[in-house]
Amino acid sequence: MNYLEEYKRWCESSEFDEETKKELLTIKNDEKEIEDRFYKELEFGTAGLRGIIGAGTNRMNKYTVGKATQGLANYIIKQGTQNKGVAISYDSRKMSKEFSEQTALILNANGIKTYLFENLRPVPELSFTVRELGCTAGVMITASHNPPKYNGYKVYWEDGAQIVSPRDTDIIAQVKAVENFSEIKMITRAEAEEKGLFQVIHTEMDDKYISTLEKLILNPEIVKEQGKTLKVVYTPLHGTGNTIAERLLKEIGIQNLYVVPEQKDPDGNFPTVDYPNPEDPKAFKLALELAKKVDADVVLATDPDADRLGVFAKDNKTGQYMNYTGNMSALLIAEYRISQMKEKGILPDNGMFITTIVSSNLAHAIAQYYNLDIYDVLTGFKNIGAIMREAERTGKNQYVFGYEESYGCLIGDYARDKDGISAVMALCEAACYAKSQGKTLWDMMIDIYEKYGYYKEGLISIVREGVRGVQEIQDMMSSTRKKEITEIGGLKVLKFKDIDSDYVKDMQTGEISKTGLPKSNVLYYELENNSWCCVRPSGTEPKIKIYMGIKGKTEQEAEQKLESLKQAMEKVVTE
Repeated sequence: MNYLEEYKRWCESSEFDEETKKELLTIKNDEKEIEDRFYKELEFGTAGLRGIIGAGTNRMNKYTVGKATQGLANYIIKQGTQNKGVAISYDSRKMSKEFSEQTALILNANGIKTYLFENLRPVPELSFTVRELGCTAGVMITASHNPPKYNGYKVYWEDGAQIVSPRDTDIIAQVKAVENFSEIKMITRAEAEEKGLFQVIHTEMDDKYISTLEKLILNPEIVKEQGKTLKVVYTPLHGTGNTIAERLLKEIGIQNLYVVPEQKDPDGNFPTVDYPNPEDPKAFKLALELAKKVDADVVLATDPDADRLGVFAKDNKTGQYMNYTGNMSALLIAEYRISQMKEKGILPDNGMFITTIVSSNLAHAIAQYYNLDIYDVLTGFKNIGAIMREAERTGKNQYVFGYEESYGCLIGDYARDKDGISAVMALCEAACYAKSQGKTLWDMMIDIYEKYGYYKEGLISIVREGVRGVQEIQDMMSSTRKKEITEIGGLKVLKFKDIDSDYVKDMQTGEISKTGLPKSNVLYYELENNSWCCVRPSGTEPKIKIYMGIKGKTEQEAEQKLESLKQAMEKVVTE
């Protein structure tokens, strides 16, 4: 595609409205911006669409969303499942409401019934709704935790999980087959409603979702008793979380709940944060200020679509609020819930724990201790959902817990995506249980380390934006892939895995084997002393990610080993 020719076509063709043309004319003298908007089509990848909002082929706008939806409609019709309908939700981002209604009406124009939430709702509730209504698919308009200029489009299938292979590639093929925007079918809302194709979901689904979550509490009486004094600060970071979280926590008995007032209402500008991501401690600034003011025990934040949870907890010994990584918060929930299930005699004999290859090895230690089967999958909760679906089909395993390091977990099988809302509930329950034992949530975390060892993990992100950045990321992956690396940061490489080539090399014996994982651009280094490193390009942002983990005998030793490994691994990738 010649980006200048495509830019000219968008400025002149009758396919595009005047508002779009007006926006594009403002950049007529900025060739770099024209190139970035038109050097490629915004790819409908395995995670759907995600991009900067604006006019252009490489942007999120009504044309790129329309093309994606028409391709999805064509696929659903080929499957013959259009009568089952599609559930649609959206978050607080700019254009989310408009894109969600547009998606519904394009599907309606293709004879596919839709169920659109009356207002914004979290991703996990959409996953739950797809299953509850027996829909053929679901669509969530969100860019998750990306900066404010982004939006996105996630596709779910009938099991409530995001699409995986081979369905994802088949849908992508249908999207690519829509060559002209004129192929996109449209209908008015009035026509769609008259035909019974456009349905609105009101609060009845909230009631079912909340009821389902409340049944997962293991110690409801402890929560009601300790919830009288436990102090919780929560922020939805201007997103969807508080459509559910405040009501849920109050219903289970958390009486001292403080929602950060400046961040309580949905706002796609995210005015109080640079980056609405609970992985970033800076996003907690206002929440921590409120926590200190009210002397809170726990501080919680969900991202805009409420599938991720960030946590701080007060250490009463120092008075400091301690930050939890995604590994730490999820594994605290896992240890609490699994230990309580074991104690109550409800832990299934064929239970399974699902995690990802870039998550903490502490997951393996917990699974081994409780005699659970453990499955390692590629990054992305959809891959955890795929294992859940297979287990449901075969009956071999019963789901107990699943999580990924990127601040997401799922405590039950009612949905097939990570759920920040149920994680908020589970953390509050764990905090109440700790309080009943005369401990804090931070004490509980230290107890886990003392029991299993000090596992620590780190992440380095190397950002490379624009058309040249894409090539730089490819070059870094290619260069790293070719290096014969025998040690990293003083640790021997035991095994090297190139998952894109389904290749494993035992660095001690030279033996070659297969990974058994789906093809993906990922490099993994298994190191001695329960340490590891992994490199992959992000699927949603212009960056290369370097993950690593170690195990130490003490917290100080673990921190030192992790810092050494970080420095060494960055050199491996960049030099």
